[in-house]
Amino acid sequence: MSQVISQDATLDDIIFKDKNREYGAFLLRTTYPKVIKRSVLLGSALFVGALLLAAFWKQLTASNTEKTEVTAEVMKLDTPPPQKKVELPPPPPPPPPKEIPKVTTTKFLPPEIKHDEEVTKPEPPPEEVRGNTASETVKGETENYEPPVDPDAKGKEEPVEPPKPAEEEIFTAVEQQAEFPGGPAAFGRFLQKNLKYPSAAQRANVGGKVYVQFVVNTDGSIQDVKILKSVGFGCDEEAERVIKLVPRWTPGKQSGRAVRSRFTQPITFVLSE
Repeated sequence: MSQVISQDATLDDIIFKDKNREYGAFLLRTTYPKVIKRSVLLGSALFVGALLLAAFWKQLTASNTEKTEVTAEVMKLDTPPPQKKVELPPPPPPPPPKEIPKVTTTKFLPPEIKHDEEVTKPEPPPEEVRGNTASETVKGETENYEPPVDPDAKGKEEPVEPPKPAEEEIFTAVEQQAEFPGGPAAFGRFLQKNLKYPSAAQRANVGGKVYVQFVVNTDGSIQDVKILKSVGFGCDEEAERVIKLVPRWTPGKQSGRAVRSRFTQPITFVLSE
């Protein structure tokens, strides 16, 4: 049967309506406030009692301790006897100074002006010396000096080669650069007209830039053609062949004088689609 809740019912009565109140939970909830109140009062009493006991123990121990005084005795020491002064032997006398040798000096006397009568004339040389001197200057005969000749060196003389003319300097940068007839545009048209794509490079589908170096002489001719960067498959030989076909250039000038100059020309091989 369901229990009827009165108006004075507590929260516990509402929670444990129609439930077993003898299981233990209901009893714990109803007695919980009393247990808490009792625990707080007991804990407070124990804390206050501990404080009072500590204060009482401190007062008790303080009254039982005896006051002790420490005194220090100052010992009077006898004054030490005066120490005897030890007399040190006198230092040795310094060595006598060395005598500096005296150097005789001749005082320079200023010149004195005398009359001609007071001046003593030097004596003439003896007749023997005067007889040996010549009164005229005689010119001697000049002889041509010939260096000594080694007799073993005959027949072994090597022909003397004439000095080789000094090679003209090759410039890489000059005041007035060498130029192809018609300018760089004409040079490009000349390369396009004369270059032929090697068949080996066409079959291998190879292309790239070949860097050719050459020297322009003072007369505009081309020489010393070299391949600096190679592509292969016949491209290097074709680039060298075309550069050697180039007509005479206008030579470069340095200080108004025609000079030799070095050029590096890239030639590109590209397969057209």
